[in-house]
Amino acid sequence: MVNSHIRSGSPLGRALSLIEVPNSPLRFLILDCPTESTLPFYLEEFKRYNVTDVVRCCQQTYSANTLAMEDITVHDMPFKDGGLPPINIVREWIGLVDNQEQKLKENESLRPTIAVHCVAGLGRAPVLVCIALIELGMEPLDAVAYIRTKRRGAFNKPQISYLDTYKRIWKTKSSSSSSSLKFSLGKMFKFGGGSKKQEVPIH
Repeated sequence: MVNSHIRSGSPLGRALSLIEVPNSPLRFLILDCPTESTLPFYLEEFKRYNVTDVVRCCQQTYSANTLAMEDITVHDMPFKDGGLPPINIVREWIGLVDNQEQKLKENESLRPTIAVHCVAGLGRAPVLVCIALIELGMEPLDAVAYIRTKRRGAFNKPQISYLDTYKRIWKTKSSSSSSSLKFSLGKMFKFGGGSKKQEVPIH
């Protein structure tokens, strides 16, 4: 697994957190908000991780055209700072993840990454990534705890409550794949244990 990092001398505001998905080549990259002046440095990292799509959960602070010229698609999915995504945003987000999963079925050698950012990369962006992990078979609080190991300080109390009660709406994943993913996560992170819920500290 790849940990958060900032290269020495880089103007990146906060570490970029790579979230890998067990049993899938798909990855997510959580970051803070680029600006026109810092975007070239973020773009260098996007190329490093084969970022195909960037999702903005906040207001626009840079031109999407710069990324489009590098074959990176920008998606605007804004919602309230510190808040919860409305259902239309959730469905749009899941649709994007599903689209990447379908591409992976056609070419398993791909190793794509979806980058997601809000302002600080601690609330809205981690919430969307957590939803994706839940849809891909992870238990909600396991997903919260997993992301927090990669991005310290992620999520506020209302967001954790929302994720804890989140119900999957993605019907394309088979129960067998979900079971396999859950088994893999249990081995990797010592999660699971039947119906016992993962304890997540709320700050």
